[in-house]
Amino acid sequence: MVFPVLTIVVLFIIAMALANRKSDHQMKEQLDRFWEKEQAANLVRKQSLEDLEYIHIPEEFFSFPYDAEADPDAAEAMTILNSLKDEQIVNFTGITNTDLKLAYGPANLPSLSRFDQNYTLLARALQSLAEYLIRKEQRSDAIRVLEFAVDTKTDISTTYKLLGDLYIENGSPEKIDDLIPKAAALNSALSGAIVRSLEEKRSDDHTDSSGQSSQDTTP
Repeated sequence: MVFPVLTIVVLFIIAMALANRKSDHQMKEQLDRFWEKEQAANLVRKQSLEDLEYIHIPEEFFSFPYDAEADPDAAEAMTILNSLKDEQIVNFTGITNTDLKLAYGPANLPSLSRFDQNYTLLARALQSLAEYLIRKEQRSDAIRVLEFAVDTKTDISTTYKLLGDLYIENGSPEKIDDLIPKAAALNSALSGAIVRSLEEKRSDDHTDSSGQSSQDTTP
């Protein structure tokens, strides 16, 4: 019985060695392709940035009242929004620096990175502001802020969760159906998880509504 077991072990070791060799070969090919792409990107001449999807913060967002001492998170969010008022903001989520250089040239990378950093600050500030407005029972304002965040293609999952909850509270759960394709189109690794969360929320609402209807018709 020793020999069959030994044979299995040897075959397993050989299989693992072959798999590792194949994996190493594939990794080398990926690295070679990356460096080829990177070298090509570094040779691209500076391009115009006029075609970028610049994000403009609605003026009404700068006038939400808040108590800085009572809610420092809201104060910080408003401070960030005001600091971004005259800045250029672009969402580059899911786009690598290499791809940015290929499209616009390496000379533009510092500016593009700054635009993207501004977007990260904006997305977080919008989330904090919406949470503050919900705490203050200003749900219609919170919806406007969250809908704007979605329109900027944020991939903050809580943004979609809160907006879906507010739609349900407002008696408009069907609006979640509009959020799902927007989440599905995100250029983010979080896209699938956000879609599943929204689908579950919509499904739960259908179930709750059906249960409520059956209770209402009970003699």
